[in-house]
Amino acid sequence: MLSYRHAFHAGNFADVLKHSVLHYVIGYMTEKDKAFSYIDSHSGAGMYQLLGQYAQKTGEYKEGIDKLIKIKNLPQLLADYVSLINELQEEQKLTIYPGSPAIAKQSMRKQDTAQLFELHKTDFDLLSQFCSQWRQANIQNKDGYKGLLRQLPPPSRRGVVLIDPPYEIKSDYQHAVETIINGVKKFATGTYILWYPVVTRSYIDKMAEDFIDSKIRNILQVEFCLNPDAEKYGMTGTGLFIINPPWKLKSLLEESMPVLKQHIGNSSTQSIVTQLVAE
Repeated sequence: MLSYRHAFHAGNFADVLKHSVLHYVIGYMTEKDKAFSYIDSHSGAGMYQLLGQYAQKTGEYKEGIDKLIKIKNLPQLLADYVSLINELQEEQKLTIYPGSPAIAKQSMRKQDTAQLFELHKTDFDLLSQFCSQWRQANIQNKDGYKGLLRQLPPPSRRGVVLIDPPYEIKSDYQHAVETIINGVKKFATGTYILWYPVVTRSYIDKMAEDFIDSKIRNILQVEFCLNPDAEKYGMTGTGLFIINPPWKLKSLLEESMPVLKQHIGNSSTQSIVTQLVAE
């Protein structure tokens, strides 16, 4: 279908969770001098203009990063993420929001490489412009599911994989899980981050069941739901499955989720941080 444009949703509550985790994981990888690879299956445009027509049409960022960025004394996971967002702004005003490639680029070093996939032609062109001076990035206008599997294992044998599909079609739920299962068979020590929207609970339950049945070890699940599950169409929450997470990530999320509820959520907001599969 390829009608999805993340520019409408950049900086929303789902991005806050996804990108705070991604930023921490990338930072964790840089604690060792050895190079690593970042592989992004659905990269989007790279950078988004919050004052542009798309973000202004929905205003979703106003209920996400715009609220969080004003809060003082945040826990480490959120404070480091907000610091990154602030570094990118001009005149201390929130005008742009980084997509996942830009989040990664801020922390990656000369020895690290990025493999970025994006099928939407318009966003691919924007991504190419964003990456024009990023020599370590390889951008491809190809299917990210297939593309990332071809990159495994990376030459460095260290890597972070982000799968962040738009879920325009229902098969994305199963396809994303299967891609990670196949990826782990090729590269068992990588860190894999799978984002999902909470729209239909049965799809999420099936994803979790498939991961458990796969016999993959060390899977962390985090979920942040603004509102209770609903039968009608619409995203009520957001979540991540994280395979081989950094050892401190679970505790950092546990201290961060109440803060997200307080400043972004409401009285109906719920969250979970659970070790879906033990190490």
